[in-house]
Amino acid sequence: MTQSVVVQVGQCGNQIGCCFWDLALREHAAVNQKGIYDEAIGSFFRNVDTRVVGDGSSISKGKICSLKARAVLIDMEEGVVNEILQGPLRDVFDSKQLITDISGSGNNWAVGHKVFGSLYREQILEKLRKSAEHCDCLQCFFILHSMGGGTGSGLGTFLLKVLEDEFPEVYRFVTSVYPSSEDDVITSPYNSLLAVKELNEHADCVLPIDNQSLFDIISKIDLVVNSGKLGPIVKPNSLVTSGGTAFKKQHKKPFDAMNNIVANLLLHLTSSARFEGSLNMDLNEISMNLVPFPQLHYLVSSLTPLYTLADVNIPPRRLDLMFSDAFSKDHQLIQADPKHSLYLACALMVRGNVQISDLRRNIERLKPSLQFVSWNQEGWKTSLCSVPPVGHSHSLLALANNTCVKPTFIELRERFMRLYKKKAHLHHYLQVEGMEESCFTEAVSSLSALIEEYDQLDATKSLPVEDVQRLSIAV
Repeated sequence: MTQSVVVQVGQCGNQIGCCFWDLALREHAAVNQKGIYDEAIGSFFRNVDTRVVGDGSSISKGKICSLKARAVLIDMEEGVVNEILQGPLRDVFDSKQLITDISGSGNNWAVGHKVFGSLYREQILEKLRKSAEHCDCLQCFFILHSMGGGTGSGLGTFLLKVLEDEFPEVYRFVTSVYPSSEDDVITSPYNSLLAVKELNEHADCVLPIDNQSLFDIISKIDLVVNSGKLGPIVKPNSLVTSGGTAFKKQHKKPFDAMNNIVANLLLHLTSSARFEGSLNMDLNEISMNLVPFPQLHYLVSSLTPLYTLADVNIPPRRLDLMFSDAFSKDHQLIQADPKHSLYLACALMVRGNVQISDLRRNIERLKPSLQFVSWNQEGWKTSLCSVPPVGHSHSLLALANNTCVKPTFIELRERFMRLYKKKAHLHHYLQVEGMEESCFTEAVSSLSALIEEYDQLDATKSLPVEDVQRLSIAV
């Protein structure tokens, strides 16, 4: 069994992390009812003997004593981390896993990246090394951050370079929350674009998620709830909406429920590495099979069911519909339509009571409506994990390497250029030591090169599929 370390950076990263650890504990409690520390729990938690003074020695077998999350929490404001430490998850973390400041990054990528990056580099490294030492076989770092703020985008991407230098063999999976066009942070286009350059260069896989898609999903759930037609579809007290109050009145920004959807994505992504299944998929296989070119490592995720929430069983007849949902734009966690774009590769990660024959049947059914690149017509990767999410009979995560992410990048570049042409707010960045205007021009070039790569792939859409010749062996 392998282990993963979660690194939460900034307000958004820590709020998503808080939901993730809450759901992970609930999931393992439902599966592991005897309270024995096993390899599944060990992938994200250490079992610590709290009677030992100091760091507490790890207990690899036997009863669960005290679980500590394999996590590093970083924020340059104390607020969210303090809330976590005073909340129900306080015993899962200790002060050795935290790095906080009181000043904040002021929504400025340069402050997060250049100022706090150099100031806290050694401290961050020490925490990461400590987390790595507690792992028998560290496979992956999960970085949770947002692109729009200063700490998440600046320090979050600084951290990526540190991880690449210090742990070159360990995969770097990044969950990046992109701001919507109605974002209230005026400098978010600058922060996002500067962060994209670092993601291009130092991440192995990026799961882009946009706030607008999450908001639309939660609004649809609210509509179903408020219409009074709950039926078998939605119940108010479910894991996805464990904020609960979202159902008493409709919130404009139901962040708890939105963060829970992202947390569920991460739980599903790692389920095959944590639990048994007839067709397991390790995290390294995702990168190996879905990323044919190093820079094109942005994977569009869709999760089904989204509207049938975590304490509700899905009727079996919904199985085929679940596969169809995964390819509809309503279920994407980024505003994109993969069905009408070009696939480089696609992974279907299924949990629960599903047979390999169900997988094959649905792939054959969906194949004619999806367009794959000519040189990878069989670009499917599948996994079957036998443990379903709490309260479901089955669920599906689809990860697509697809050119449909291109409009997100084009819109980001346009929003950036609207500010940059006027040099608006630029002085806030340039007064930071080590920050020069060339940082902006290089970031634009990096993003434009990425868009150009997607353009070149899209240009091959109308080309006939090559009949690849098989290797003939002379006997």
